[in-house]
Amino acid sequence: MWNLLIGPISEVVNTVLKRILPPEKMSESERANLEAQVTMELAKQDWQGVMGNLEINKEEAKSTNWFVAGWRPAVGWVCATAFAYHYIIQPLALFVIITTGVALPPLPTFEMESLMTVLLGMLGLGGLRTFEKYKEVSRG
Repeated sequence: MWNLLIGPISEVVNTVLKRILPPEKMSESERANLEAQVTMELAKQDWQGVMGNLEINKEEAKSTNWFVAGWRPAVGWVCATAFAYHYIIQPLALFVIITTGVALPPLPTFEMESLMTVLLGMLGLGGLRTFEKYKEVSRG
């Protein structure tokens, strides 16, 4: 999320610098250099946050406690089950219900936008894992 903020924060800082340091006090090349330094520092801060998150993820993955290490697979299975229900089970059930003429109340549906956000985020992480395996960085 922080990487989405680097651009706007950098623009605000650059605007402040232009007001604090008018052109007559600083050359254009000095100003560009300072702006680049500010943007680079913001990027470093973002990178440190990402690396800290990766370290937390590594520690969670090492844990033998199912409550710590099992939450990601649990979320994955819940998403996969909801996805399968929405696209496979529910349409087949509706077909069988309509074909047999049984009168039932409407089957439940899910808010697929939220589900897809979580599922695609997890699949993105799965894509990174595949990339690690391709680069032979994987554990197994």
